[in-house]
Amino acid sequence: MTKVIVEKSNGIIHVRLNRPEVMNACDGDTYNAIADAWEELESDPSLRVGIVSGEGRAFCVGTDIKWVKSPDAEGYVDRLYPRMLTLTKPVIAAIHGHCNGGGLEQALACDIRVCTEDAHFGSGEVRLGWIPGGYGTQRLPRVIPLGPALELLYTGGRIDANDAYRLGLVNHVVAEDQLLAKCQQIAEEILKSAPLAVQKMKEAVMQGLDMPLPQAVRLEKECFDWLMRTEDSKEGALAFAEKRAPNWKAK
Repeated sequence: MTKVIVEKSNGIIHVRLNRPEVMNACDGDTYNAIADAWEELESDPSLRVGIVSGEGRAFCVGTDIKWVKSPDAEGYVDRLYPRMLTLTKPVIAAIHGHCNGGGLEQALACDIRVCTEDAHFGSGEVRLGWIPGGYGTQRLPRVIPLGPALELLYTGGRIDANDAYRLGLVNHVVAEDQLLAKCQQIAEEILKSAPLAVQKMKEAVMQGLDMPLPQAVRLEKECFDWLMRTEDSKEGALAFAEKRAPNWKAK
């Protein structure tokens, strides 16, 4: 059985984790297949937005504990998470059921998170004598307040969809039958925006978060000046004046 299903349509790449028998726990092949899909998103100019979801009863419960004991598990986090850290295009996580451990870390690496009412989130590595290996200790406190983040990390506890929304971990909570439709709707709205502007927006925001404000402001100015020299910036203004949809060329 294919462990990761990849579908591409109209500028969107949809990555489906497909190990429902183990609630989409990831082994090495799974991690590599996900990384391959994000490599394709980054390198293919026709692809502009990613969506990641899980088949079966869960989004992802993290790393396959049985597999991680094997000799070939060494360095399993060395490819996927660095790839997601440097993606210039947005990714949306469609989360249902369990989203734990490495599953939560994959969701945290996405730009936008949508979950169902039955979703649960946690970082249980500490109960195994581990800490997160996919940047969870760094990303979680950047997404939700420090106190709740530390409580989750120290205790290995879990929160439900309502708490995740209250803390800002997810953007939307929807009924299960609306999950993928909501993610598709968001992706289609992103596709209406200029592709280079979306990429520069992500660069300015994500890199700026780790900079002192004066340096971050300079980065924003550099991104702005770069975009103003593109064909798409002229096309956007012209289309607005002519009251028509812009024809983006990513140039």
